[in-house]
Amino acid sequence: MFSRLSRPGALALCAVPIVALFAVVGAAPLPYSVAQPGMTADVLGADQGRQIITISGAPTRKTEGQLRMTTIVATGPSADVDFGDVVEGWLRTDRAVLPRDAVYPSGQSDKEIERHNTHDMVESQNSATQAALGLLGKDPKTVDVSLHLADVGGPSAGLLFALGIVDKLDGDGSGGDLTGGRKIAGTGTISADGAVGAVGGVSLKTQAAGRDGATVFLVPKAECGDAGSELPKGMRLIPVSTLKGAVSALRALERGETDQVPSC
Repeated sequence: MFSRLSRPGALALCAVPIVALFAVVGAAPLPYSVAQPGMTADVLGADQGRQIITISGAPTRKTEGQLRMTTIVATGPSADVDFGDVVEGWLRTDRAVLPRDAVYPSGQSDKEIERHNTHDMVESQNSATQAALGLLGKDPKTVDVSLHLADVGGPSAGLLFALGIVDKLDGDGSGGDLTGGRKIAGTGTISADGAVGAVGGVSLKTQAAGRDGATVFLVPKAECGDAGSELPKGMRLIPVSTLKGAVSALRALERGETDQVPSC
């Protein structure tokens, strides 16, 4: 025989399984990664005491300004991300919640993913060298380019590596710096023929760039919208789809020909 519950009592009883459900969801790991702005590095400078770009077999020039590659930091593939982490990531503009499979290949261990990212970085460096030397008409058999950047994986620094090589060899083509003395940041993959590809996480990368003093950001053209969503105040976005286009845009910016510089 059941006794009749008062309305407050019935509501309290119904709330018990709901609270229990949220407690379970809150504690259970979820298939997401939480990303935030990472480090940036000036590819024209040094990393851990070594020049990031070293060139032999051709005259190089002393550069002014900076070309900063940008990164994001994401929770690892084996890290537990719970409901509270996801909610915090949704609420904060300097965080992004991404499906884990969109950040890391599924079914691979942490070490396998690390090897994969290292391989992608090496391939990106090779493509950047080919693209830059090809643009300048330099013979890769006589010009040797060595790229060094520790603790960074993946292909997204390709565009900045290529621009750094161009600046060290040719500058703006007229004796000046490709940067015009500015702190310029950016992201984008690069192919051997100079095509620039999308990378993801660009709104976090613009924040990293702004934090480290950049005032111009080169972004793959397809990601203009994402890059503008949390753009630091005073930062100029320049969309690019090829290395040649990126060099042309920076040369126009250096000469003050702002109407020749594309914008998002």
